[in-house]
Amino acid sequence: MRSTIPLGRIGGVPVGMNLSVLLIVAILVFGLAFGRFPLTFPGLSTAAYLAAGVVAALLFMASLLAHEVAHALMAGRHGIGVSRITLWLLGGVAELRGEPKTPRADLQIAVVGPLTSLVAGLLFGVVAVLVRAAAGPSLAGDVFVYLAAVNVLLAVFNLVPAAPLDGGRVLRAALWWRWGDRGRAAVAAARAGRTFGYVLIALGFLQVAVGAGFGGIWLALIGLFLVNAASAEEQQAQLGVALRGVRVGEVMSRDPVVSRPDETVADLIEEVVLSRRLSTYPLVDERGGFAGLVTLNRIRQLPPEERATTRLADIACPPGEVPRSTPEEPLMDLLPRMTGCADGRAVVLDPGGHLVGLLTPTDISRAIQTSGLHTGAHAPRGADLAMPWRHHR
Repeated sequence: MRSTIPLGRIGGVPVGMNLSVLLIVAILVFGLAFGRFPLTFPGLSTAAYLAAGVVAALLFMASLLAHEVAHALMAGRHGIGVSRITLWLLGGVAELRGEPKTPRADLQIAVVGPLTSLVAGLLFGVVAVLVRAAAGPSLAGDVFVYLAAVNVLLAVFNLVPAAPLDGGRVLRAALWWRWGDRGRAAVAAARAGRTFGYVLIALGFLQVAVGAGFGGIWLALIGLFLVNAASAEEQQAQLGVALRGVRVGEVMSRDPVVSRPDETVADLIEEVVLSRRLSTYPLVDERGGFAGLVTLNRIRQLPPEERATTRLADIACPPGEVPRSTPEEPLMDLLPRMTGCADGRAVVLDPGGHLVGLLTPTDISRAIQTSGLHTGAHAPRGADLAMPWRHHR
């Protein structure tokens, strides 16, 4: 989920929100200002209800952000980087750059989010009590009552043992500890998440069918999201099993064709693009240092009349934004980072920062297709592979 509205950084981690957050904020403000608040404290002005609704919605989004920041901080304690934190329609997500190495780390990263929501709920509850003690029943107090209840509900819902909810991560950690197989545990947690999603969809349609309210539509939408997300997690877990122990150097394309940043796009097209079946063109400077990445998609976006005067450096994905790896890095640790302007590519560098290989979707696809093809009692597997890297284009 991409951030479309940047909100700044927390601990060096970019924080943003998707445009869908504006929809959920509008729904919350409308529902509170014209639903809950007029019922609990009738007779006040519409402006007062709207102001209370805006405050409640913003504080709720802040508590969601605290939930995700807690995940990020705990991941950092276990040596896992965080690419970004994004708020969106159904909550938030902290995008980790790797996976926990132990069941204990997996458990701690997962459970800290719901615990943060629970603490937020308790704090809002304390504020509600203090406001009531100072001013009696009031609209301001009801704002904090609502926030306390919704955060506790969020914590409880997130602990349902079904991926991609935090409870699914807890289940994964427990099964990982019991079975000693993270891939198998991840598949089981994802399947539990898909089952839970189908249950929510069924309950939502049942609620609509019996006339219990159109809240069932929202419940069904949440269920649909869980089904799709859990299915994606299962595929990712099965991918992890297939690529377990495989290192980047074993699947990368070595000795890629390179270009200079000051060459024009027209020159690259004439000399390389039209004569070689390549879609990725790394740039190196005069000292051999990596200077950016040009892909066929980026070339196509440039108008034909500008190709003769545009340098490759002008259309390249900047070197700082291209995912980087080393030949020794596990492939599964790199895959979550292969996003952004590099169009799903990564560069492989030696300790001196010189380009030694590329990793493209084609390389990854071939690694998946050839996984498990080794036969024989002494066939090498995973991290035991010690074969020289081979160049496959």
